[in-house]
Amino acid sequence: MQQENKPVFRDWFVLILLMLTWGSSFILIKRGLVSFDYIQLGALRVSISFLALLPFALQRLSKIRVKNFHLFLIAGLFGNALPAFLFARAQTELDSLMAGILNSLTPLFTLLLGVWLFGRRTHYLNVAGVILGFLGAAGLLYAAGEGSLQFNFVPALFVVMATICYAVNMNFVKNYLTGYDSITIASLAFVFIGVPAIIYLSFYTDFYYRIIHVEGSWQSLGYITVLSVFGTALAIIAHFWLIKRTSALFASSVTYLMPLVSVAWGIIDGESFLLSFLFWIMIILGGVYVANRPSRRIEKWMNRLRNK
Repeated sequence: MQQENKPVFRDWFVLILLMLTWGSSFILIKRGLVSFDYIQLGALRVSISFLALLPFALQRLSKIRVKNFHLFLIAGLFGNALPAFLFARAQTELDSLMAGILNSLTPLFTLLLGVWLFGRRTHYLNVAGVILGFLGAAGLLYAAGEGSLQFNFVPALFVVMATICYAVNMNFVKNYLTGYDSITIASLAFVFIGVPAIIYLSFYTDFYYRIIHVEGSWQSLGYITVLSVFGTALAIIAHFWLIKRTSALFASSVTYLMPLVSVAWGIIDGESFLLSFLFWIMIILGGVYVANRPSRRIEKWMNRLRNK
């Protein structure tokens, strides 16, 4: 297991920047879907990010052993390619506001997969936090569906699948790629997914037709470009740097605060927000908080309650 360092001021500063950047990504996806379908948006996001990071990848590719290529392929698939398509598919039916809130489940899956696949130790109250977080997510979907889970279940499932991909990737990077710097991890991860994305976009979709004939397509492409360069390429570098410096759980905790940003953008964009959502959001964040508390701190907290 890799050593986990206590976060310092600059780690928290990077975390806040990621919160603002990724919290805004859902509204950018919504804008991109105005002119492109979700497959094109996912392929564009991967392709543009790949091109942005290509100069860094070319400088580093020759220094990587061929036998380690599969590590970067796994990081690229789970950390970027699959979530790009899953979130785009989800937001064809789900508000950006709701997608941003459900994304806060990422730390819960990071904990579960860390225990299950990577041998991370946990506490029974951490598990209780996971359960609480899932109950909050179910309650939120129930409230958004006006008393029914059926309406929101399918698009929400795509968001959940994306958060599982993120959780796999964060644990994977922390355990297998900490020997590489963050730019190397980010740029090479896109090498193995960027070329297929460009080929698919160019020859198997009507992307070029839409650029020429669909009104507003260049504006949508501009939103996707901002999403790709800032919300994917640069943010991924910062995120990998944070994982290496601290822990997978701390890095995933950016999703604690992302719902605040996504909710703000959703309200500005005219999406509906019910006061009952606040209750379920607090349940989710409370579950995430308890799920990620170190065991010794939980024990101290419990002892204080017993002694009162």
